[in-house]
Amino acid sequence: MDFSDDLPSVAVIILNWNGWEDTVECLESLYQINYPNYQVILVDNASQDNSIQKIKEYCQGNLKPQSTFYTYNTKNKPIKTTQKTEQETEMFKGDSEEEIPFGAGLMIIENSENRGFAEGNNVGIRFALKAFDQDYTLLLNNDTVVDENFLTELVDAAEADPKIGVLGSKIYYYDANGQNDVVSNVGGIVDLSNYPGYYDLSERNPAESYEGVLECDWVSGACFLMKTRDVPIKLLNKELFFGMEDIDLCIKLKKQGYKIVSNLNSKIWHKTSVSRKKKNLIRRTFSEINTSLKFLKTHQKSYYKYVPRYIVQILKINLVLLIKKMMR
Repeated sequence: MDFSDDLPSVAVIILNWNGWEDTVECLESLYQINYPNYQVILVDNASQDNSIQKIKEYCQGNLKPQSTFYTYNTKNKPIKTTQKTEQETEMFKGDSEEEIPFGAGLMIIENSENRGFAEGNNVGIRFALKAFDQDYTLLLNNDTVVDENFLTELVDAAEADPKIGVLGSKIYYYDANGQNDVVSNVGGIVDLSNYPGYYDLSERNPAESYEGVLECDWVSGACFLMKTRDVPIKLLNKELFFGMEDIDLCIKLKKQGYKIVSNLNSKIWHKTSVSRKKKNLIRRTFSEINTSLKFLKTHQKSYYKYVPRYIVQILKINLVLLIKKMMR
């Protein structure tokens, strides 16, 4: 498909589940970026809070999200919306009769049930590949706000090195006790000998000490740019329902010879763990343990040898969390 702009095309996939307030704030920041050649696809994971209607109201200009990170823009409203069901996207063939203009407003996909993070995003990725055959796919959490230059920085870095397969941004906490300049994530290291199998680079050195384009083992799925046309793996592992899908994909691509990098000149702000907070604490804890062990079993050849160590580390981690909770 031909695009009106010579710059690489980017399909931005945003997953929403009962979180329209966060989503419209994210969308407003996204529609103010300075990169021109992108298409936003909003996948709703069977929300029960009238999310789709609220998001449409935002696009019509009837719902105005306020934020300390931007000034609401009236000039780009209304934003044209197109809506498809999950089943319609799966049947979509992408032939000329069904051609959808790239960059034309907001595409909304309505999932029939909550597919989780991985498969929820996969629904959007599969549709985008058929409809647009984009150069890049960006997975962006709905509870983020982006800097106007974030995508330009990511694409420029990606285009500069053909060996790069995935890129991430420098991620700040949206609100760290009233501050928005505290770094949350700069990329990380995989360590399969210890639970949960990975850690952030900031655990090795202060996050502020890293700068420029930084090679690492994984970047956060909160902002995850893939070279869609080049990489052999384009979808997330749906067996990991919620958690570590980003790290799983990074490991697989590194084994294929691709670099994983963070461009720390690209900035976003993240309301960390908003989706996890929607779950019951006990249920969430067991879900995270189960997902982490499934991830470790997938990538650690000597998994069973490490199980006793993992169990001790799980107990220690959760004991510390329990003590902290009781002391509040």
